[in-house]
Amino acid sequence: MQQLQQLIQEAQPFYKNGHVATYIPALSEVDPKLLAVSLIDGNGHIFQEGDTQQFFTLQSISKVISFIFVCATYGTEHVLQYVDVEPTGDPFNSIIRLESHQPGKPFNPMINAGAITISSMLPGGTVDEKVHNLQSFIAKMVGVHCEVSDEVFTSEWETAYRNRAIAYYLKANGYLQGDVEVALEAYLKQCALLVDVQQLATIALVIANDGYHPLTKEQLFDAKIAKMAKALMLTCGMYNASGKFAAFVGLPAKSGVSGGILCLAMDAQIEELQGTIGIGIFGPAIDEVGNSVAGMKFLEQLSRQYQLSIF
Repeated sequence: MQQLQQLIQEAQPFYKNGHVATYIPALSEVDPKLLAVSLIDGNGHIFQEGDTQQFFTLQSISKVISFIFVCATYGTEHVLQYVDVEPTGDPFNSIIRLESHQPGKPFNPMINAGAITISSMLPGGTVDEKVHNLQSFIAKMVGVHCEVSDEVFTSEWETAYRNRAIAYYLKANGYLQGDVEVALEAYLKQCALLVDVQQLATIALVIANDGYHPLTKEQLFDAKIAKMAKALMLTCGMYNASGKFAAFVGLPAKSGVSGGILCLAMDAQIEELQGTIGIGIFGPAIDEVGNSVAGMKFLEQLSRQYQLSIF
């Protein structure tokens, strides 16, 4: 595993080219130098390096998980009546497409408009029920109950002016289900769920295996849903840098402004790990579009070194 360790050491200094997310006050306090990487394959072989004991919030990575869960609950045909699967190339919190394209349907569940719509569809009548049901779904993948960071949630809730505007616009156009404030609170709490890189890598492993958990031997969701999620991750998962990421890394991935990246490789060989491989990364210094700078550099080098690109 020496080569992997070297790739991490080479990527870590790139944190200097980014900054922690300051628009969410609680995230601005995190040490930008941190970098943690976890890789796990279907045989349970694990590689971990760096600040792997560090917990961080899912943020936008939760969008792919909530989309999968809602599709598993109601079926993809029902869900796609409210959210499309087209990339935008716009910032994740943009409202432009809702206004310029009638009838205002969110372009995909990886941007805030689509993700808030999906959160409004989480099963349960109250915020607590919606979040608990999502936590239970995640627990089937990672084996533990992931808690909400009250500090991060409160920090986001108190500054959620744009998200609140998006949510009310969605409600006015008939896409957001139920109460606006319930949907928004559920969305921000799912973003504030705490994980570590091994848990993130395990979630990636299940998605890579088309909803089948190779370690628990359970089919947790339909392969059709997993394939759609992987397509969305490849085309929309890295904000408006998704095209460049597909070109230079070529793997399905989803990032969050906390510095997390969920990534997956299929039919891969990375040192002693082989087959489908889940990858979890945490590097809180992000670039101007919201992606971990050191994490992106590591994945670019990893993909090149082990020829992982699906193209």
